[in-house]
Amino acid sequence: MSFASRAMDRTTSQPPIWMKLCLLLAGVYNVAWGVLAGWFPDVPFHWAGMEPVNYPELWQCLGMVIGVYGFGYMIAASNPYRHWPIVFVGLMGKVLGPIGFFIAVMKERFHLEFGVMILTNDLIWWIPFGLILWGAWQHRSKPSPARSGSRRAPSHSSVLDPARSR
Repeated sequence: MSFASRAMDRTTSQPPIWMKLCLLLAGVYNVAWGVLAGWFPDVPFHWAGMEPVNYPELWQCLGMVIGVYGFGYMIAASNPYRHWPIVFVGLMGKVLGPIGFFIAVMKERFHLEFGVMILTNDLIWWIPFGLILWGAWQHRSKPSPARSGSRRAPSHSSVLDPARSR
C-alpha cells in the first residue's frame, strides 16, 4: 500500500500515525516560535537583517497567537479526524500569512529575506495539513466498516440548525 493510500485509508477509524506526529511537531514548533517571539521579539528581525519593530508588543502578541495555535495542534494530534476544524483554521492562517507577507514585500515594508520564516512557519505545512483535511473529509463522508452499525454523531450543520437534527 502506497503512502498516499495509507494516508487516505478509510477502513480504520484511526487516522494514520503520521498525521498525529505531524500535528505534534507543528504544535511543538509553534509553541517554541511563540516563546521566541514573545520573549525575544527583536531576534527574527536581526536574523533577516532588518531593524527591530517600533512596537515589539505587537510582535509579542503575534507570538502569543502562534503559541496558542501550537497548543491547538497538539490537541488536534489526539484525533486529527475529529479535530479537523483546528487543522482547517491553522491551514487558513498558513495560507493567509504568506499572502500578507508578499503584500508587505511589494509595499517594501518587509525584506524578502524575512520570507525564510514564511517557509518554515507556513509553506512547509500546506501539504501535510491539506492531506490531514482530505483524510478527515474522506473519513467523514463515507462510513468505515467499523462504524457502519453505530449511530453517527450529528454533523456540524445539524448542530447549527436545530431543525435538521430531528
